[in-house]
Amino acid sequence: MKASPFPGMDPWLELHWGDVHHSLIQYARDALQERLPGDLRARVEERVYVEDENHKSRAIIPDVVVSQIHPWPAADLEAEGGAIVASPLVFEISNPEITEGYIEIRDRGGKVITVIEFLSPSNKRAGVGRDKYLEKQQEVLRSDASLVEIDLVRSGQRTLALPAYDIPLENRTDYVACVSPGWEHRRRLLYPLPFRKRLPILPIPLRQRESEAALDLQALVDQAYVQGRYYDLDYTLPLEPPLAPEDVAWAAELVKAAGRR
Repeated sequence: MKASPFPGMDPWLELHWGDVHHSLIQYARDALQERLPGDLRARVEERVYVEDENHKSRAIIPDVVVSQIHPWPAADLEAEGGAIVASPLVFEISNPEITEGYIEIRDRGGKVITVIEFLSPSNKRAGVGRDKYLEKQQEVLRSDASLVEIDLVRSGQRTLALPAYDIPLENRTDYVACVSPGWEHRRRLLYPLPFRKRLPILPIPLRQRESEAALDLQALVDQAYVQGRYYDLDYTLPLEPPLAPEDVAWAAELVKAAGRR
């Protein structure tokens, strides 16, 4: 199986984020399970919402939506003065729900210890998706559970528990992870994830005075790339936002060297 030409996150994977996101959640759950203490469990949970029909974030759901059209039963009414009684076509509009996964680490009694989120474009754009995410974020921050936010998408605005303006300019990388320990509500641990470097092993907090669980982010992305057979990605497709000017030539050289263009 061919690996991605990029040493870290492949920005073209964002074009298929729905599939990639589900894969990262599942692989992260499986990787964590064997590293947790015997009384803790990692579980995939879901957040469900319906976006406005005209909102841009609906791009994360299938582009083709099937609606049913059927005639209205003929009315048993007599036309007055020879006029024809109007008979409509009835449309049943499909308005599919959007489902986003995240991970909860719980103890046997059901107490939430840690919540892990892989952010999606819909979490970073104005709309229902972002509102729902922020609602969940605040719910966790008000509790004694830890929150881990992993942002591997370049589009949209930062939606971390750490305000973007608090991050020093030199640490405002394309990708980032933020950890909010449940026992220190005012503390944030920021992990800048530079575009040109391998994604690191991220320490996942569990309970206070308990060793973290190691989560290899690069291994997750590599697995998603290989298992999803993304070796046939079209690297000529434009990215939104575009790569920084200084990264364009570097990325093109990597893609060319790998024989993907």
